[in-house]
Amino acid sequence: MNPDTQQPAPQLLVGRRWLLPSALAKEFDLDPDRPGRPRRTARDWVVDFGCFLLAVFLGLVTADTVAREDIPSGLAAADQLIGALACAAVWLRRRWPLGLAVALVPVCFVSNTAGGAGIVALFTLAVHRPFRYVAWVAGASVALSPLYFWLRPDPDLPFASAVVLVVVLTGAVVGWGMFVRSKRQLMVSLRDRARRAETEARLRAEQAQRLAREAIAREMHDVLAHRLTLLSVHAGALEFRPDAPRDEIQRAAGVIRESAHEALQDLREIIGVLRAGESDDSGRPQPTLAALEGLVAECREAGMKVTLDQRVPDRAAVPASVGRTAYRIVQEGLTNARKHAPGTEVTVTVTGVPGEGLTVAVRNGAPQGEVPPVPGSGQGLIGLRERATLAGGRLEHGPAADGGFGIRAWLPWG
Repeated sequence: MNPDTQQPAPQLLVGRRWLLPSALAKEFDLDPDRPGRPRRTARDWVVDFGCFLLAVFLGLVTADTVAREDIPSGLAAADQLIGALACAAVWLRRRWPLGLAVALVPVCFVSNTAGGAGIVALFTLAVHRPFRYVAWVAGASVALSPLYFWLRPDPDLPFASAVVLVVVLTGAVVGWGMFVRSKRQLMVSLRDRARRAETEARLRAEQAQRLAREAIAREMHDVLAHRLTLLSVHAGALEFRPDAPRDEIQRAAGVIRESAHEALQDLREIIGVLRAGESDDSGRPQPTLAALEGLVAECREAGMKVTLDQRVPDRAAVPASVGRTAYRIVQEGLTNARKHAPGTEVTVTVTGVPGEGLTVAVRNGAPQGEVPPVPGSGQGLIGLRERATLAGGRLEHGPAADGGFGIRAWLPWG
């Protein structure tokens, strides 16, 4: 193979990508395709103005040292002019952090009053760029400091003390800048984690609602199958017994008409929810409002203190879908009370008449002592609210003034 046509190894490109001219141009902000920076906020203006004032203050402090050095007045004036230009360049630190820091290294070598601008530029570089660039710039500054003090000795400090002071000051600026950078990255990470947690919580709530819809659809499927089977049996009886007495034919026709009407009602309800991919083959009858007494008796046998106040004149007249929803609300309320407030008295109240709706309330007192944590999905109340909403009603829950907890639902009946 012709060596001129060989391509460089991919791992070399990955490992030394930051040394390529294109990557270095991006770090220097010289890439023409790089998107523009956002406008400065009020806080950015305050910080930039503070950095400019700091650079000017340090430049004025060192200007006094320049005035006391044994150098020609022309060089002293040039030193201060270069320092003033360096302080003005501090306003470019956000746009070109690496370029400004690199440019100020030779500037600070020839101008003592530009030292404040160099410190600000090095700090900005440590905040906005990776450590490898900070190490090169800080290392170049430290390496040039002995030569600088050998050419221009400080009138107040010995040579070794001046060099050590520059090294310590450079390390402190780099360390503080890296600390600020790490803190910013941590805050960004925490915000991203909080957004992910909110997204996951929303997805879990949506999943709980979907599972509740599927459960309701399965229940409606069983009830609808029961009604259609009853309708088919009576229709088959009429087909095979055309000579049956008139009263029996009339009664069978009434049952068929009523079953068809109720089947249509259930079909309208089941269309409004998701159909589950799995069917419930347990064959157990779906609970209704009449099964509340059995549920309460079962809880009492388990050791709970439950008071049932059921003031419904005609429980048989309650629609099956409404009765199932009321049963599930009471069942979930008793389960929560048993888990989170064991030993407290629970009051179950069911009231309603046709035309005004059915009201279901489950309330328990404050738990006695510390309750050990009980594992659970935490989505039961979300599923109950979804049930009540799909049934055309509403559900509210929350802590009571005495430290207990209550669930209250209203379901349409009429």
